Amino acid sequence: MNVRKTWLLVGSLATVILLFLAVFPARTYLDQRRARQETQAKIRATDATNGRLEQRIKALHTDAEVERLARAQYNLVRPGEEAYAILPTRPAPSPQPKAPAPSQRGWLSRTWATITSVF
Repeated sequence: MNVRKTWLLVGSLATVILLFLAVFPARTYLDQRRARQETQAKIRATDATNGRLEQRIKALHTDAEVERLARAQYNLVRPGEEAYAILPTRPAPSPQPKAPAPSQRGWLSRTWATITSVF
């Protein structure tokens, strides 16, 4: 019987050692792998954004794009041209809200509402 307890203790100790040597490093490895994948996804998104911004920079270095922005955003015109602006129309006045209708509840209903609203 004593030998059986010893083997049970040795087996339990071996299981604990196996957990420390195999399971915990595996969890750490999986966590690091997930973090690495998330970081790579962020890097790919940043690279895509950088690519779009570089294309925008190249477009902004052209005279046609500068002229388009000057006309669209700043209403600038070339010498000899005339600029016209169409003003928005006035919005129609909004109708005045109607006054709430007087309550048609009976005295018992009003009394009960008063009592229950206090508490």
